[in-house]
Amino acid sequence: MQKLNELKTGQQGTIASVQGDTRFLTRIISIGLTVGSRVEVLRNEKKMPLLLYGRDSMVALNRDESDNILVEVTV
Repeated sequence: MQKLNELKTGQQGTIASVQGDTRFLTRIISIGLTVGSRVEVLRNEKKMPLLLYGRDSMVALNRDESDNILVEVTV
């Protein structure tokens, strides 16, 4: 498993774990990033928010937030 912000642009994965306080978990779940959902990294550039595609939505997460999400990379 890898942290979400370690995936490179174009890589896909399945969310395996989301860690954080109640406020963070509520926000992440409300935008559809739940355990078992598939995501694709659209853009991962240093010092920029991580841009994802998952559950038919585009989502931008800051680097600290994406550090708390673990994914299983799919080839």
